[in-house]
Amino acid sequence: MDVEALLFDVFGTVVDWRTSITSQMEVFGAENGYEADWAAFADRWRALYQPAMEQVRAEGRGWVILDTLHGENLDKAWAEFGFPPLEAGARDHLVRAWHRLDPWPDAVAGLTRLKTKYIIAPVSNGNIALITNMAKRAGLPWDVVLGAEVARAYKPMPEAYLRSAAAIGRAPGQCMMVAAHNDDLHAAKAQGLKTAFVPRPLEMGPGGGADTEPTGDWDLVADSFETLADQLGIA
Repeated sequence: MDVEALLFDVFGTVVDWRTSITSQMEVFGAENGYEADWAAFADRWRALYQPAMEQVRAEGRGWVILDTLHGENLDKAWAEFGFPPLEAGARDHLVRAWHRLDPWPDAVAGLTRLKTKYIIAPVSNGNIALITNMAKRAGLPWDVVLGAEVARAYKPMPEAYLRSAAAIGRAPGQCMMVAAHNDDLHAAKAQGLKTAFVPRPLEMGPGGGADTEPTGDWDLVADSFETLADQLGIA
């Protein structure tokens, strides 16, 4: 394969968003006197993610970054759980919980190995500040951050893949999309990218419905970034 760059989905593939959001909400609730099933809250907050992006993708809403959508979705979920509106400082702190997500155990070491041979970059719906802050905190060794502002399009829109590849001076076929989500890989393959499926069975929690098996003819299937590095011949 004439691959020079590995492009990564982030939420779920590189970082464990559900455990991270749940634990941060537990701390916030304990410190501020709120009680809830915080795992259920994390699930509800995340469930609003795709509908909010669809307003931008297909329903004519002007471009806004994911931090803005996360804030609006937080307000909705917070109200649904019966809480009064958050003060501005607390709201901003919780929106930025998505900047503080923890990586899967294999992520940093695996990315570090993959970086020795390939350009590695996130192709995420996260905005540049979000992805940069996350990387700095978690030690994710990206060569470049391709936040959604680069494409001004949310996956699975074709522009999210094509403009990201163009931004690093590579043809689509010189890039491999790495994701734990089959729909992301289907969309990337349709634009000519190579594909690697790395399932994260616990992304949605035990029995939560994460993709566990490939649903396409992906170029590679690996159970971790370390295994992916082995398959790509990296010592």
